[in-house]
Amino acid sequence: MADKKPEVAKSEGEAAKVASGKEEAARGGSAGGFQAWLPLLVTVVLMPLLAFATTKLLIIPRVVQARENAAEAADREDTRSQSTQEGAKEAREPKEAKEKETKDSSGKGHGKKKQSVPITKVIVNVAGSMGTRYLMTSFTLVGSQPEFKNLIDENKDQLLDLANTSMASKTISDLEKPGARNQLRSELISIFNHALGANVVQEIYFTEFAVQ
Repeated sequence: MADKKPEVAKSEGEAAKVASGKEEAARGGSAGGFQAWLPLLVTVVLMPLLAFATTKLLIIPRVVQARENAAEAADREDTRSQSTQEGAKEAREPKEAKEKETKDSSGKGHGKKKQSVPITKVIVNVAGSMGTRYLMTSFTLVGSQPEFKNLIDENKDQLLDLANTSMASKTISDLEKPGARNQLRSELISIFNHALGANVVQEIYFTEFAVQ
């Protein structure tokens, strides 16, 4: 019986060592597992911080600078374009003024271009000649109203009748007086405008004026 006690004690000591070794192995395994996950945890925590710092310190300032550069370039382009347009306008103004002056001097460009209507071969007997003498005329009526030609054409028969009556009242003595043609011109203008109801006929040019 005395010999068995040391064996039992030996067995208990070995069991204690085995248990202690298992505890150390367990602690070592736990520490090793944490160390294996540590780089991943560091990466997960640091990546958002690095992304935020990169965005705020690098990307955003560059975007703002690019926008400012684009705005400055657009302002310079607008200024250059405006200067070009002003220069072109200044170059056009003398030319336009000259064209306007030319139109004004020629009576054109104001929507009042003069129009003309010819009246040909108006033949009447001279008053007091017993039908032995006659007056033959051709003349052109001139006016600037837009509807001038239409007015003359619509009232042509009346105007011819008035012209015949006026010229048939002239004697040889009347027609041979100095300025007789100008007097007859003024008389016809007055008669025609009175019939038309407005200052339509502005000029009359005789293209034929013969007493036979």
